[in-house]
Amino acid sequence: MSKYIEALSEFDGQGDAIFCAGGISNCPDWQSQIVELLKPSPWIILNPRRANFPIDNPDASKQQIAWEHKHLRLASSIMFWFPQETICPIALYELGAFSMTDKPLFIGVHPNYPRRQDVEIQTSLVRPDINIVYSLKELAKQILKSG
Repeated sequence: MSKYIEALSEFDGQGDAIFCAGGISNCPDWQSQIVELLKPSPWIILNPRRANFPIDNPDASKQQIAWEHKHLRLASSIMFWFPQETICPIALYELGAFSMTDKPLFIGVHPNYPRRQDVEIQTSLVRPDINIVYSLKELAKQILKSG
């Protein structure tokens, strides 16, 4: 059974953790779907989407970004989901950064994601070993199979 850690709760780096990278703003809560699909796994799931983001707190964004920065590095693997509703500029930045490492990555792209071809081409050039999938179910299946 997976363990779940939501921002801003801390992960101590002990155990196999997978970070849920991808859209948070202006898109569906895909993270809750993937968490449900990964329940039978031994993964520690690091979810940056908070149930209640304090939008009125001027320090909230800085705390969020710092948490994500730290936990992306603590995670043993990172999954990316690119939904169709938003470009996900931060997730693209994170994908670029972590595709230059040997950290295991799992990438899912909604078939109607506007920058789908960019993700496919760039990933194939840098990490040809990564098999991009096109649904959350396929992404979960790939992650479950790996662990």
